[in-house]
Formats: sequence, structure tokens, C-alpha cells
Amino acid sequence: MDTTRRTTVLAVAGLLLLVGCAKGSSSTTSAPTASAPTSTAPPSHSPKPSETASPIPVESPVPTESSPPGDIPDNTQFVPYRTKGGFGVSVPEGWARTTTKTSVTFTDKLNTIVASWEPASAPPTVTSATHTEVPQLQGTERAFTVGDVKETTLPAGRAVLISFQENSAPNAVTGKQYRLDVLRYELFRGGTEAVITLLSPVGADNVDPWHTVTESFTWS
Repeated sequence: MDTTRRTTVLAVAGLLLLVGCAKGSSSTTSAPTASAPTSTAPPSHSPKPSETASPIPVESPVPTESSPPGDIPDNTQFVPYRTKGGFGVSVPEGWARTTTKTSVTFTDKLNTIVASWEPASAPPTVTSATHTEVPQLQGTERAFTVGDVKETTLPAGRAVLISFQENSAPNAVTGKQYRLDVLRYELFRGGTEAVITLLSPVGADNVDPWHTVTESFTWS
């Protein structure tokens, strides 16, 4: 073999050797092709509200009592109470009180007063109450039946009044329920909506006491 041919063969052989080395080097740095082991941990899951909230049971309105034990005595004394929501209201003296960050509840037998508050961007209207609050109440109150939605005026200013009926929660011992009349007053000032809710058994004569409560409402 002459010198020129030998040189050519050697050059080709060297080139093939370099290509082979380059391929071998590339294969050692590439990601492995084997499938990653399957995780045995359960997938994360964010429950929907319907999975965590306890729905209100479907109920029919319970019969009204002929003589419900719900009349507030005429000699009841009322005392002022200032809420954390920036308003005050007079409530019957001696009633049990329960407070949360956004509400305060006063109860005695089957009568209840709830004062609550929340931020709001605009005053309530008959339209907003009809299309927003009423459907919400339909889904949260027992055997809800709407009565009237109207605008009214209190000494503190304009208010929207939603009247409706609902069943009381079952008595923890007897399971007995009562049909309740509910008055829900919604007021607004400076980005806060205040709500005064008054509950008593259907047929109870609490017109005067409830008038005392609503007429006493004042903003701080």
C-alpha cells in the first residue's frame, strides 16, 4: 500500500473513532428514558363548598300554634347595646347574648334579635333584596316562605324590610319546631350594611317590642 493510500485509510479510521466517541459521550449526559416510578401518595383535592357545607334539610312548614309561647311581656325593660359594627340598638334586659366577629344575638324562649354587619359598596334596595337576599335566604332558612319586600323609614334613615316565615330549629330534647315570623331590616351607611333580624312565633303579639327595637337603632 502506497503512502498516500495508507494516509487516507488512517484518516478515515480516525474520523470514525472520533464520531463514535462523540456519540458515546452524548448518551451519558442525556435524561434517562425509563419511566419515573408512580407515586403512591393520593392526589391533592380541594373540596367544593357543597362537599363541606351541611345543607339545610328540606322541610315543610310546621303548623302554627294557636297560643304560641312567644309574647314578650309588657313590663320588659330595654337597655341600649352598642355593637362592633358601628351602630347601637335597644334590647330586652336579661336576654341571653351570643357574639361573633360580625354579629350579636339575643334570645329568650322563642324570640330572637340578631344584629349583624358586613362591608357593602352600595345601599340595599328592594331590587337587590329581591334578587340577592331572598334567594340566599331560600337556601339557608328552614321551610322559607317570603312575605313582602319593601322600603321603609326608621329614625336612623331609609331601610329595606324583608318579611318572611321559616321553621325554627328542632328542640334539642323534644325535637319540636315552631313556625316563625321574621322581620329583616337592612340599613346602610359609609360602606357598612347593618341588618336587624327579629324572630318570634307566628301569632305572637310582639308589635310594640319590635317597634321599640327598630326605632332605637342609631349609627355611631
